[in-house]
Parts: sequence; structure tokens; C-alpha cells
Amino acid sequence: MLAAALLCLAFITPAAAVRPDEVLPDPAQEARARELSKELRCMVCQNQSIDDSDAPLARDLRLLVRERIQQGESDREVMDYLVARYGEFVLLRPTWHGANAILWLAPFAVLVVGGIGLFVAYRRRAASDSLRPTAAAEPLTPEEETRLRAALGEPSSSEQPGDVTKV
Repeated sequence: MLAAALLCLAFITPAAAVRPDEVLPDPAQEARARELSKELRCMVCQNQSIDDSDAPLARDLRLLVRERIQQGESDREVMDYLVARYGEFVLLRPTWHGANAILWLAPFAVLVVGGIGLFVAYRRRAASDSLRPTAAAEPLTPEEETRLRAALGEPSSSEQPGDVTKV
């Protein structure tokens, strides 16, 4: 039952906020206006296009787009006008130049630098591990064993048999 409800919700698309009084009489111009509206950010909502937003500013921008289209401007001219007026923030997909290129590339640069850092740290750790002395594998000589027992306060090897290296 839950899966069916989720499946039904998956096919619901957000309703456009365009009101009937905004619609242009020419279907070709209206289609252009709708496509442009989908590319422009609502300055109030910020994560919605003006086509999806109910904010008054989004309505004003939709009307402005339609007005410019009716005046015979091309899509590029309409977009350039809005960018000149509101800045590049009005675009949902910013252009690729200047500071925007840095913003687009920064996440990848962080991943690359982090990967290089991890690789270098791993190599350094492996190199330092190979330089560390390993524990002596050979048993103590009888005189070393006697000195060790004396330091530990144990009886000498003649009084108590055993290998202290296995303690």
C-alpha cells in the first residue's frame, strides 16, 4: 500500500505558478516565455524557477519576460537584459567564466587535493613503518638473562629454570 502511494507521488509534477492572465495569446511566444521562465531563478525563493514560484517578484519577472518577447526580442536579448538588471544570480544555471568557473571547479579540486594528501600520507606511513626496528628474534644470551633477572629482582637462572624471553 505504501509502495503504491509513493509511486503515485513520484508522478506528480509541481504545478506551474503561471496565472491565466499572464498567458500570451500566441502559443509560440508563450512556449518561449515558459522555457525562459524555467531558466530564471526566483529572487525570493532562490531554489525555484520563476515559472514554479508564486512570489510577487516571480510574477513580475514572468510578465517582464513576456513583455520583452512581445516586443520582438530574442531569447538571448531577454536573458541579457535580465542579467544586466539583476546580475548573474538570476540564472538557474550560471555561465562558465571568471569566478563562476572557480565555483564549478572547486569541489573537484578539493577532491583531487584530498586524494593526493591521502596518497602522500599513506606513502609516508608505509615508509616509516619499514624503517622501524623489528623486535629481536634471537634469545637472550646467558649473561643478558642474568642481568635481566637481577633487574627484575628474580632468583638467578641456577635457582629457577626458565626462559625469560617468553614472559
